[in-house]
Amino acid sequence: MVKVIMGIKGSGKTKQLIEMVKTAIEAESGDVVVLEKDQKLTYDIPYKARLIFANQFSFGSFEFLKGFISGLHAGNYDITHVFIDSLYKMVDSKEGVEDFLAWLDKYSEEANIKFTITISADIAEATDGIKKFF
Repeated sequence: MVKVIMGIKGSGKTKQLIEMVKTAIEAESGDVVVLEKDQKLTYDIPYKARLIFANQFSFGSFEFLKGFISGLHAGNYDITHVFIDSLYKMVDSKEGVEDFLAWLDKYSEEANIKFTITISADIAEATDGIKKFF
């Protein structure tokens, strides 16, 4: 399952993501991972979630992100939910987001991992390939 939370800056996406992380930690039996660009969520995310800062790695493309997510799963089969905050800040281009979400949806089914992603952009800019994950 892939869920996209999309909205302009200041619309409450990150606050919603934080609440979803807290709920996932309490409700799910596996590990919860949160990917974010920098260290702004350090004190908002409960310590039980694995917080990974993308700026410590050379994220830059959707291909790298696919490999990173696959590597996370290969290293820990107990991951049940991955949260990605501000997808567009992690990759250099918005081009390819639909393909990435489609891959993520397929990977989600195969690996039995839920994904929740925030995207900072106007909802009116969302393509059909993005809207199907709202």
